[in-house]
Order: sequence, then structure tokens, then C-alpha cells
Amino acid sequence: MSLLGRRLPVVAGILLAAGLVGAVLAPPDRVQGEYQRLMYVHVPTAWVAYLCFALTGVLSGLWLWRRRDRFDRAAAASAELGVLFTGLTIVLGSWWGKPVWGVWWTWDPRLVTTALMFFVYLGYLALRRGTLDPALRARRSAVLGIVALVQVPIVHMSVVWWRALHQPPTVLKPGDPTIDHRMLVVLLVNLAAFTVVALMLLRARIRLSVLEEDLAASRVAEDRELAGGAVRAPRLEGR
Repeated sequence: MSLLGRRLPVVAGILLAAGLVGAVLAPPDRVQGEYQRLMYVHVPTAWVAYLCFALTGVLSGLWLWRRRDRFDRAAAASAELGVLFTGLTIVLGSWWGKPVWGVWWTWDPRLVTTALMFFVYLGYLALRRGTLDPALRARRSAVLGIVALVQVPIVHMSVVWWRALHQPPTVLKPGDPTIDHRMLVVLLVNLAAFTVVALMLLRARIRLSVLEEDLAASRVAEDRELAGGAVRAPRLEGR
């Protein structure tokens, strides 16, 4: 618990600092030059998005199995973070693509499938907001959270199945990673850093959800008390 409490921000800060220094000191790419350094942010944001959506799918399955509120709450929080990091991935990818490809956006299979995943999970969040009944909301969200998970492998494998502008995998692939090992070490440090930051944000969002639920419950209780007093008031006057 202490590691997930007070020490987690310290670990995140150390890893982020190490990742930043490594990104500056790592050798530039021989083709893309200094623009390649965006990889040390772009790839970790994509990795965290994958991780968050996978967690949403697993937690959705756990909710369907055990029907515990904490699973639904954590699945929603994870989906929110996944949408956030997917948006960052798209923005950073466009920023990287402009000097390398010459355009901010192209209908590359990786970009299209990533954008589709982004909008599907926005739909997941909209479904949660638009469904007022807690049990119905949790059930519908759990089903969508599991079904939507199929997009993660499709997005990752899109550069293998449909070769276009986007480069194929260099790390998550069979065999030795096709990347300079000095770059690989820096990339792994940044992957770890962003993962720890995501854990911090997830923990904070779940806590906020608990507070929101407690506040909503207290308001409902107050409304019931006020309504009860209004109903009893005429009887008191009659006496």
C-alpha cells in the first residue's frame, strides 16, 4: 500500500526524469533525424492506451461475473484514461508525421483504426453518461467494454496486415527488436514512466468516482428527507 500511496509519485518522477534525459542523449535516427525523438513519448502514450482498454475489458468481464461496483467503477476510470492517452497518441503522431510524411493526417490503416478505436470508446463514455440506472449502465458498459477490446490487436497488427506509410512494429514483434539498443533502453524507461503515471491517474480517478457516488447518495438522502418533511407538514398543522 505504501508503494501505491506516497512512493508512487516519487517513482514516477524519477522515471520521467530519467526518460527525459535519455530521450535527449539518445542518438538521432539516421533517416528521421531529431524528429525521431518524438517516439519516446508517442509510443508510451499508445502503450498506455492499449493497457487501459485491456484493463477496461478485463474489469468489465469481472463485473459480469461478480457484479461488484468496484469493478464497474475501475473499468470506467480506465476507459477515460484510455481515451485521454489515445487522443495524445493521435496528436503526437500527427506532430511527428508532418515533418516526416509531409502531412498532418493520412488515411493510413494504423491512423484510421486508432481513430476508430478513439471514437468507439468515446461512445462507451457517452453510454455511461446517458444511462441513469446504475445496474443497467454497468451491464451495458460491461458488454461494450468487452466487445470493444477486439480493436486493440487490430490497431497493433494493422501495420502488418496492411502495409502503408506507418512503419511496422520494431519492439513488440517476434525476434530481436529492430531498433538500436540504446534507443530501446530509453524507450523502455519511458514506457515504464508512463505506465506508473497512468497507475497514479487511475487510482486518483477511482477515488474521485467514490467521492462522486457518496455525494450523489447524500443528495438523494437529503431530497428524501425534505420530501418526507413536506408530506408530514400538513398533518402537523391539522393537529
